[in-house]
Amino acid sequence: MVDRPRGSGAQKLPALLDVGELAAALHVSVRHVRRLVAERRVPFIKVGHFVRFDPGEIEEWLSAARIPVRSGTPGSPVSRPA
Repeated sequence: MVDRPRGSGAQKLPALLDVGELAAALHVSVRHVRRLVAERRVPFIKVGHFVRFDPGEIEEWLSAARIPVRSGTPGSPVSRPA
């Protein structure tokens, strides 16, 4: 029998989100999250037949999907070359 380290030295697993929790966090429907999984557009983990999401990976995914704000003042027309 092998003794495994216990206490402060052991790594703690992240709390994984399920489909409903991710949908609530993103303010979208469960159906939309399932479609993102089916299209492999969101990082996910399969645990048996369950789909789970690592909150850290979701944060990275959201950061990568962020669209930067344009420079200039709000409401000003965008100058286009003639």
